[in-house]
Amino acid sequence: MQLNELFPNVKFDEPMKNHISFKVGGKADIFFEPDNVRDFIEFIRYVKENNIPYIIMGNGTNMLVSDDGIRGAVIKLGDKISSIEVIDDFIIAQCGAKLSEVAKIAAENSLTGFEFASGIPGSVGGAIAMNAGAYGKEMKDVVEEVEVLDSNLEYKVLKNKEMEFGYRKSAVEKHNYIILSAKIKLMKGNKSDIKALMQEYDERRRSKQPLDLPSAGSVFKRPEGYYAGKLIEEAGLRGKTIGGAQVSEKHCGFIVNKGNATAADVYDLIKYIQKTVYERFGVELETEVKLIGKFE
Repeated sequence: MQLNELFPNVKFDEPMKNHISFKVGGKADIFFEPDNVRDFIEFIRYVKENNIPYIIMGNGTNMLVSDDGIRGAVIKLGDKISSIEVIDDFIIAQCGAKLSEVAKIAAENSLTGFEFASGIPGSVGGAIAMNAGAYGKEMKDVVEEVEVLDSNLEYKVLKNKEMEFGYRKSAVEKHNYIILSAKIKLMKGNKSDIKALMQEYDERRRSKQPLDLPSAGSVFKRPEGYYAGKLIEEAGLRGKTIGGAQVSEKHCGFIVNKGNATAADVYDLIKYIQKTVYERFGVELETEVKLIGKFE
C-alpha cells in the first residue's frame, strides 16, 4: 500500500517555515502529524522498513531548517499526543505536551518545581532530549523517569540517571531514543506563590527577550566561564544584520527574523558571529539550535 493510503493525513512537500519558530526553511518531502501513539509507532516502522530517513520534532522552537528543505520524513509530535495527568506529586506528560501547559496544570494543582519551565516555548519531548533549562534549573532536576522506544522500537522505561543528562544534552541523541512520555516529580506548594513566581519569570523574559519577532531562543550554548550574549555584545555585534536575520537589539544571544529572512541568512549570521567572537576572544561558540538539512 502507498504511504498516503496507510496514513491518510500525511502531507507531501510541506513548507517547514509553517512549523518552526524562526519562520524560515524549505519543504519536507513527507510530513506527518500522528493522531496517537499507535499511529506514531506504525509510521516510524514504515519509514524504517522502507529506508526513508526521518526526523522527529516537537514544537519547532529550537530548529533551523535549510532553505533546501528536508529529504525524507518529518514526524511532528504536537497537540494530538499531549495528554497531562496529575497523580499525587507527579505529573505524567506525553511528549507533545507544551511545557507552558504542564507548568499551568502544576500550578493549578499546587505543585511547585516546574515554574522555571513555564516560559520555555517547547514540548516535553524536545525539552527532555536537550535537557532544557532556565533560571538555574533544568529538566534533569524534575524528571523521575521517561518512557522511550529504542532504535529497534522496543519499549523502555528509563530512570533519571539512565537519561545521562548533561548541559543541553541527554542519552536521547546518543542512543537514538524516541521519547513517548515523562513522569515529572514535583512538591506540594502554595498555589499563589507558584503563580507569583511564574509571573515574575514571565516579566523577566518579556523585559529581556525579543518575543515580538520570530527566533529560536538562545542560539548558542553557554561557553564555560562566559555568557554567549555578553561575548556577542562585546564583539560589537548588537544589531548586526545579514539579509533578514539580525542579532537582536534586545538580547544579543538571540537571532531574530526581521520578516523576510531565509535560513541561509540566519546560518550566515551564526557563522559570522562564531568567527568574530573567536577572533576577538578565542572562544568557540557552539550552537544550541539544531541545524536540519543542507547548509554548506
